[in-house]
Amino acid sequence: MRAWAAGFLAFVCCSCWTWLTPQAGWPRSPSGTEVRRVGLSKVGENTLLTVMLAGPASARVVTQSVAGKPRLVVEFPQAWAGRLPRRLPGDDLLVEQVTTETAAPGGGVRIVLDLFPERPYAFWRQTHPGAGGQTVFILGLKPDLTAPPVQARMAPSRAPEPEAEPPAAWGDLREREPEPRPGPADGGEPSAPGLRMGAGTGSFAELRNLMPKAGPLLQALEGQGWTVADFHNYDRPGQRFSRDFTLLNRKYPELVVKIVYLPANTPDTPNIGIVQLATEKIGGEAADKYQNLRQWNFGRIKQDYEDIGDFFDDALKPLRVKLREETKALALRDAAVFQNFLKGACPQNPRVAEQVMSHVREKVNPRFEGVQYTVSEDPLVILNLVDFLNVKVYFLESR
Repeated sequence: MRAWAAGFLAFVCCSCWTWLTPQAGWPRSPSGTEVRRVGLSKVGENTLLTVMLAGPASARVVTQSVAGKPRLVVEFPQAWAGRLPRRLPGDDLLVEQVTTETAAPGGGVRIVLDLFPERPYAFWRQTHPGAGGQTVFILGLKPDLTAPPVQARMAPSRAPEPEAEPPAAWGDLREREPEPRPGPADGGEPSAPGLRMGAGTGSFAELRNLMPKAGPLLQALEGQGWTVADFHNYDRPGQRFSRDFTLLNRKYPELVVKIVYLPANTPDTPNIGIVQLATEKIGGEAADKYQNLRQWNFGRIKQDYEDIGDFFDDALKPLRVKLREETKALALRDAAVFQNFLKGACPQNPRVAEQVMSHVREKVNPRFEGVQYTVSEDPLVILNLVDFLNVKVYFLESR
């Protein structure tokens, strides 16, 4: 009888232990940070991949080539995927499509940008804190005609990302949601091009309302005589996507201020405002000829040049050196405009203006005539010396 009781007690203990122990096939709560949103937008010549995460997470950017086609891969090894779109359309310029993948089993998120071949580009990356403890990761791409085809370069101010093998057993995400409709930044058309439609007024008061963080900069521009010469609303029925503005100043006819406002299309993502001071209105033979060459497609290039590299070296490069010299002289002549612009953009960091002008004064190198610098992170300030010298300031506005 005692032997029977001892055996029964052992059986109960084993059963309880088995019931309390997690089984291999049971679902487990994901660890790490959730990747909540992924979006692709076009802002001027820049393509922006924006990733919203629930909290801090390390990102790794890797360049790859698969079957002769270039790729940019953004990996979050310690993150897990929320409800992400499986595929996003590209920008028809650099990015053919964007796909999201997850590691199996249960760790890491991988975002793949399939790029068009023979279209060189430069890219940069930036991470910002978001509202409610979230994190915003931005990967920016821009055409780079100074580089040979199918080559990319990181902006000089950023250390190159280490090459790494992609994690094994990546699989497609199964959860899907409707793809966002395109706005102006990714190819959409304005509801009424050139017309002042809807609630927009095209005033500085409206700009300050759209981009509160840019208030000091906008106030400085208005005080220096800049006026809104043109603006557009990019609308879809029942939804406002974006606005753009062009500011001119009679005292500085070669300069232009361009502003783009991108409201978030999905919850828990920031609105983005970009303010750019550029030398795009500079005239002259070099500028006119270069603007014409920029419109050539690959078919047109091959009519006059046997190799695409000859087009870069023989046609574009000499003009870029000339433009670098001319825009440098213009920026130094109107140095006060650039300094006041940057002091308004970064009132808490007056050294930003000094750093930008120091880069502008650098000697033009014919072997590498254009460079790009990140001179501030909050707000993000990028100085671009390639083509027409310009300074861009990115403001992330929490909703």
